[in-house]
Amino acid sequence: MSGLTTLEEPQTLRATMFRAEALAAEEGPSISDSEYRSRQQRLLGGLEDEDLLLVVGNPESVRSNDVRYPYRNSSNLLYLCGWHEEHSLLACRKVDGEWSVELFVQPNDVVKEIWEGRRPGLDGAEKSWPIDKAHSIENLDSVLCEMLSSCTRVFIKTGLDKKVDKLVMQALESKGRARQLSGEGPIAIEDPSARIAELRLRKSPAEIEMMKYACKVSAQAHIEAMEKAGDGIGEWQLQAIIEGFFQWNGQTWAYPSIVGCGDNATILHYHANDKACRKEEVVLIDAGSEYCGYAADITRSWPIGGRFTEAQKEIYQVVLDAQKAAIDACIVGAPYDAPHHAARRHLAQGLIDLGISEQSLEDALSAGGDLGKWYMHNTGHWLGLDVHDVGAYRMGDYEVLLKKGMILTVEPGIYISDRIPVPNGQPNIDEKWKGIGIRIEDDVLVSENEPEILSFAALKEISDLEY
Repeated sequence: MSGLTTLEEPQTLRATMFRAEALAAEEGPSISDSEYRSRQQRLLGGLEDEDLLLVVGNPESVRSNDVRYPYRNSSNLLYLCGWHEEHSLLACRKVDGEWSVELFVQPNDVVKEIWEGRRPGLDGAEKSWPIDKAHSIENLDSVLCEMLSSCTRVFIKTGLDKKVDKLVMQALESKGRARQLSGEGPIAIEDPSARIAELRLRKSPAEIEMMKYACKVSAQAHIEAMEKAGDGIGEWQLQAIIEGFFQWNGQTWAYPSIVGCGDNATILHYHANDKACRKEEVVLIDAGSEYCGYAADITRSWPIGGRFTEAQKEIYQVVLDAQKAAIDACIVGAPYDAPHHAARRHLAQGLIDLGISEQSLEDALSAGGDLGKWYMHNTGHWLGLDVHDVGAYRMGDYEVLLKKGMILTVEPGIYISDRIPVPNGQPNIDEKWKGIGIRIEDDVLVSENEPEILSFAALKEISDLEY
């Protein structure tokens, strides 16, 4: 239903771009129509006969004047039918006792398609997507009003499309005589997000293959950057190498790449990417590709000049040991926070062993303790169709337990900035530690046996990073 059509590139062209041979677009995995249908059935099986489910596509975003950002549809709509075009709405209702999955799409328009590209149109949507019926988005008012008149409850996440919201609210607030006499029209609205999130949290075998493929490209992109780095290379140039490799392999970035050298590596969501790197610095690159909506999320930290300083190496080893302990905790039945607690203990003990913290282990781990000064974020998050994927982390007072098929990131770090003055909370530590930012992040699948690292191909052992 989607993907690239490619011609065989000359080997000489490939050699001038990247060391790794581009992956042919047709090699990539996909989600079958039968799986989409299964997802629809699982969601709709929990609704009542007179319910109407509406999943609104993402709106387009303007970059400047008449220039738009590249379009990416809502993850819930991608999950339920794989539709990636703009101006769309998925509607599910009972028709003659059976659930009907219907999609509002842009109709074919010769003039607009000359300017903006081909559209699947109604016929293409019905033939090539897992739906029962397609409607023109231009007929939204009449068709959706008819759907609303025959339902009693609407499942919709509002705030995405003003026109759809207005039609739903008009139907809900209608005081006409027809409603008085027949009771027609909706009487309640409910957000379906939590129901869909529960389905998306545990990945199917096909989804796992999609994410492995994204990780494969992302890991090699990191290696490409490592191999091309050197004294004076710009953060922006490292970004170009990585994101260029994504594009070369028919993928895009899943989130804007973070490329921070030296003290910039201590900024968690650094985005300027405008500094020249020096051989004595460590660069932190947090970058992952997106394949057919599914994200990879990988961070690697490594020396620009091919050798860590002793201080950099010691901090790196502490973070690496903490990450390995956290990954080991990603097992079926463990609380979601188990990897975080494992990483924190290893990080705190490592900082104590290096003399950076003079507190006891328990004091360093406590609220307001030393660890929080240099490690201020959680150790991971769910990963899937969103980089920070949907799904609860807690259910009331209880932590969610890890189950087979869940995928999460594991990304501990230490960030020691020389910009934080002692009065604001940073202890007076040796200068050799300042300006060091290390984060190591992998994408981990919870399986029946031991955790599976989907991003394993991205180098992270010190012996592999130094030359």
